[in-house]
Amino acid sequence: MDISKGIFQRTELLLGKDRLEKVMSKNVIIFGIGGVGSWCAESLIRSGIQRLTIVDSDRICITNINRQLHATTLTVGAVKTEALKNRLLEINPSAKILAIQKIYNKDNHDFFELEQYDFIIDAIDSLGSKTHLIRQATKTNAVFLSSMGASLKMDPTKIRVTEFWQVIRCPLAAKIRKMIRKGELPAKKFMCVYSEELLENFGSGSSCGTEKCLCPKNTIGQGDPELADHEWCSQKAVINGTIAHITAIYGFTLAGLVIQHIYNEA
Repeated sequence: MDISKGIFQRTELLLGKDRLEKVMSKNVIIFGIGGVGSWCAESLIRSGIQRLTIVDSDRICITNINRQLHATTLTVGAVKTEALKNRLLEINPSAKILAIQKIYNKDNHDFFELEQYDFIIDAIDSLGSKTHLIRQATKTNAVFLSSMGASLKMDPTKIRVTEFWQVIRCPLAAKIRKMIRKGELPAKKFMCVYSEELLENFGSGSSCGTEKCLCPKNTIGQGDPELADHEWCSQKAVINGTIAHITAIYGFTLAGLVIQHIYNEA
């Protein structure tokens, strides 16, 4: 028995056979599989995407549990890409999931061969990496989608989708636009998920609530010097509050934009 016929029976009823086959034929990459990217990945796999590359350099921290799909008390310390890959293969064992534990940056962007993908999804936190990915991804033929800031949000009704230059009341988007204007502009327009809400942050310090992150360090880099003793918790100047329903809606919305695009092009 073809397991896919059972898994995607309800999806086929909605999309039709031809559109479902188109979904299954697409190649997608997600950069950053934290609070937004992890939910996006799950939704894509449950919707029929068969080829998915997930990129993240980090390990699961105990404070990821409140909002990241693959973070549980049993996975703290695990490599995020491997933990998520294992979960996605439990959903669809026939999916081809490529897990890359790596930091995307200007020095290694060629490694990712962005031209091979139909959809490129940005869920990166780092301003420098995010700005560089925007510039490179918009040069390809892929549909590029980006998540703006998901922290300090509570109201799901204030989450929006719009073109990058039209995003309003989002501090992250404002910072990225300022950086973008100092150099090469995006080669084409792209859609963003964002929220117009901005709440107060009641805390500070490292992600673990201690002066130094207590979670296992990200030392398994498969020989990659970029990942030696790497962990983000103690490196962030400010830790902003986040919550699961907001990051999940961001992720589901990005996944929905992918499926909607495929549906409309058929």
